[in-house]
Amino acid sequence: MAEPAGFEVAYVDEDLVRRRESLAACWTLDFEKLRPVRPVKSYPGQGSVTRDYWAATTGGQVSCESQLERHHAMLLDFDPQVTGLTCQPFRLFWPGRRGRRGHVPDFFARLADGGGLVVDVRPDDRIEPEDAEAFAATARACELAGWSFRRVGAIDPVLLANVRWLAGYRHPRYHLEPVATRLLAAFAEPTALFAGAERVGDHLAVLPVLYHLLWRRLLDVELGLAPLGPHSAVRAPRGRR
Repeated sequence: MAEPAGFEVAYVDEDLVRRRESLAACWTLDFEKLRPVRPVKSYPGQGSVTRDYWAATTGGQVSCESQLERHHAMLLDFDPQVTGLTCQPFRLFWPGRRGRRGHVPDFFARLADGGGLVVDVRPDDRIEPEDAEAFAATARACELAGWSFRRVGAIDPVLLANVRWLAGYRHPRYHLEPVATRLLAAFAEPTALFAGAERVGDHLAVLPVLYHLLWRRLLDVELGLAPLGPHSAVRAPRGRR
């Protein structure tokens, strides 16, 4: 395992100047506010799909190199503990088995407690030995910096479908008063989704606001067991009852 002094980080600072420093010299930077260290580009014959994701957390675009990355950007955006998010945050260098190695993680997220989270997206069946070395080195660097590291892959299809549906209502324009306040009162106790909405008004007017409240976690629903539907039990989050 590399010693702490062996880690270096290349990044683009607030003045758009490229820098390369020791991990110890830059781990306190707000990487979530900096430009990506390299651009995400598409090219003819590319096997994966590159597409930006608009994050409600930041109000800005997050570039993704694949559809799977875009889905994980969405899950990070959906996580109430994430307060900042960027892609391709830095290039980490370390002394590898065959000389100096470099790796660019996919995402950097700032958490509500002030901590950092570094995320790499790679399915289990696509991890080669060099990838495993890169992820291990990144995890070690994150440990030294006081950040968390997460390597993620395939997403449960039910969870993905439900969060994708709610993401369609993530924009703040769906938060309409007094409908939102009435919905919070209607679901003070666990209630079926459509039944609670009917207490407030017409479905066409009420459901978009309800889905927005679910996206923001101001109301809770189980998203990993079954598709979201009329009979899904919606409730106030714990501590709000």
